[in-house]
Amino acid sequence: MLRSKKDIENLAINATDGEIGLVKDLYFDDDAWAIRYLVVDAGSWLMSRKVLISPISFQQPDWDAGTLPVSLTKDQVKNSPDFDSEKPVSRQNEEQYMEYYGYPLYWGGAGMWGWGLYPYSMVPGAVGNPVDPVPPVESELQVVRHPRAERAALRQHEDPHLRSCDELTGYHILATNGEIGHVAGYLIDDETWAIRYLIVDTSNWWIGHKVLIAPEWITDMLWSDETVSVDLTREAVKDSPVYDPDVAWSREFEQRLYQHYGRPGYWTPRG
Repeated sequence: MLRSKKDIENLAINATDGEIGLVKDLYFDDDAWAIRYLVVDAGSWLMSRKVLISPISFQQPDWDAGTLPVSLTKDQVKNSPDFDSEKPVSRQNEEQYMEYYGYPLYWGGAGMWGWGLYPYSMVPGAVGNPVDPVPPVESELQVVRHPRAERAALRQHEDPHLRSCDELTGYHILATNGEIGHVAGYLIDDETWAIRYLIVDTSNWWIGHKVLIAPEWITDMLWSDETVSVDLTREAVKDSPVYDPDVAWSREFEQRLYQHYGRPGYWTPRG
């Protein structure tokens, strides 16, 4: 199911032996557009230190209660590597984090999470995952590889930075023929933890509608200029289905959205 960033903010993160703290931000990578970490304020028990919690450790959330259990102890979190929330998280920081928790590197395969689609697929012995995952042979890899995976493979030895959802909020969205609005929120798949849509507020251009932009339609992001460019025209965006957060989410809405833009849905098989 898709959840807004607001649904995830202030979730109480519960370790196996007590509460860790509340979610304050989400870090994503701009290749796969997947949430890689929740930034959690650990509160008074850890002197309000902020810690990173990976979806690899997530258990089933209780959305009604506003809690998210994780397969970690408070001591594990307490002794985890420090990070500076005022600076981007580097690949070196991530390697230290993954090594500390004993997680495989998520950028080590062609899938969103290693060789798989779901965070739990990174854990040997997890339900639906073999104890010793075997990477696909090259012929199979060509089938599942896509442009973002290609870019990720090329960048795996570089020092890319994860990005903050809070940082991206407010950035201007540029269509092929002018500005259409600004980033106002996100819709996130609560199984794969992929960002499926940016919620765009068009009030500074149109009449206040909110519309959805899928990450695969983004052609460029300039962090220095705080802009996101998309391969869509202003007219197409103006005529697109209006997003109403008060209306129950449905696949039918997604289908109408993708059909409007003449694009294949992310849920359809790719050749």
